[in-house]
Amino acid sequence: MVKDHSLSAGTLTRRKLLVGAGVGAGALAAPAILGPALHAQENTVYINTYGGSWTNAEIEAYSKPFTQETGIAVRTVTPVVTAKRKAQVMASNYEWDFCTIDGGEFEQAKREGLLEPIDHSVVDVSKIPKENILGDCAIAAVALTFALTYRKDKYPQGGPKNWADFWDVKKFPGARSFYNRPWTALGQALLADGVPLDKVYPMDLDRAFKKMDQIKPHVKVWWEQNTQAQQLIKDGEVDMIQMPTARAQELIDQGVPLEIVWNGAETHWSYWFVSKGSPRAKAAWKYIALASRPDRQAAFCNLLPYGPAHPDAFKFIDAKTADKLPTKPEHLAEAFIPDANWLAPRLDGIKERWTQWIAM
Repeated sequence: MVKDHSLSAGTLTRRKLLVGAGVGAGALAAPAILGPALHAQENTVYINTYGGSWTNAEIEAYSKPFTQETGIAVRTVTPVVTAKRKAQVMASNYEWDFCTIDGGEFEQAKREGLLEPIDHSVVDVSKIPKENILGDCAIAAVALTFALTYRKDKYPQGGPKNWADFWDVKKFPGARSFYNRPWTALGQALLADGVPLDKVYPMDLDRAFKKMDQIKPHVKVWWEQNTQAQQLIKDGEVDMIQMPTARAQELIDQGVPLEIVWNGAETHWSYWFVSKGSPRAKAAWKYIALASRPDRQAAFCNLLPYGPAHPDAFKFIDAKTADKLPTKPEHLAEAFIPDANWLAPRLDGIKERWTQWIAM
């Protein structure tokens, strides 16, 4: 059983994910969405986005309808670079206005004063589930899961079934790849070392880094952007990889012979936020209000199989698609959930230690 953590900490709880789950079950910059006022700065909003299929899904599910309803143009800025979040607020020089953030980073950003409060004049919070509103400055977008994925053609007799197998280079030889995000890799390293799902947090960092020492020589690429991860496994440059399940499922739907291993996955919420002091904050909150509607979330998840935050979104998602989502109960039961309260005050230290470890 997955352990629940404090919802006020910005963490995803298993109970919360199960709401609605039983129903039916960027390296490349995307083009800007241009409205009537193409060159009017005051009638344009800038979204920081991950590129590739994520950006394409945002455009179709959110940006086009938003521009049609409001006349406000939407321009995309890729890729997402977390360091710019603080830099642009400190300099009052805004390259973009809003983006998504995970629970641990939310808590840190909130403490640093980087988040604009929800504009209640344009966001009707009565239409959003209370548990989806975080600290009155963020609104849940989708659930994401990072899981082990491998090429079935490389392991025709059966591939790795868990993270211990990922570490077993003798039984499962081949090139590996990890997301260059420390807390996700470290959590799965602990699982590989025998830590139970409900004991990953609080992390034993020394134990986790010691386990990472074992796999480091076999990691060919520490990927940075989701589109990069997709290309690595699609081209066969690596044989197994830690990557978002939605991006892996997208490749499977295209005919790439991949297997997603849900055992030991990390699942968390992504939250919409507006950068503190943005001169286009009102337009950004208007966008987020539209993106928080169940029909729009369903449109996004039908294009890219992440888990919607609004339970009513499942009314617009067919059973076949719902079966692929990280909110499927069977998938959720095999996942661990980051503890944002524990992570937030330690993030800078973990990142610094990770950067030094990578460079060694």
